[in-house]
Amino acid sequence: MSAERFWEIDRPLPAQVQIGVNINMLDIDQRSDGTLDAPFVFAVNFVPSIAQISIKGKAKISGGIEETKKVVEDHKTQKAPPAQLVQAVSNAAIADAILISRSLNIPPPLPPIPQPQTTAQATKADTRYTA
Repeated sequence: MSAERFWEIDRPLPAQVQIGVNINMLDIDQRSDGTLDAPFVFAVNFVPSIAQISIKGKAKISGGIEETKKVVEDHKTQKAPPAQLVQAVSNAAIADAILISRSLNIPPPLPPIPQPQTTAQATKADTRYTA
């Protein structure tokens, strides 16, 4: 795990910061006990360049023989890793990155929260009277 703040601590952060998150699953290795190891690199980059966070690790995959065999075969044929694996790695790494960002006093790598959209009709009352 490594992280570095490039922006001076006494300088205010820019009003607009773009945060890029990248997950690379490097390989999937079969172990003798039937489980799989999947090394990964999780990187967070900021624009403008205020900081950088990099988390390297190894995910351990266990499951049925057929499931693990399919994961290895898919990896050998250049198919994307299973979504469950990417999501599990992402969840664990993003939690660490959030804690690190707090220590560095930089914005956390969270997806933006969508603002509810209001339309003119939604704000206008739709009242009808019948006699």
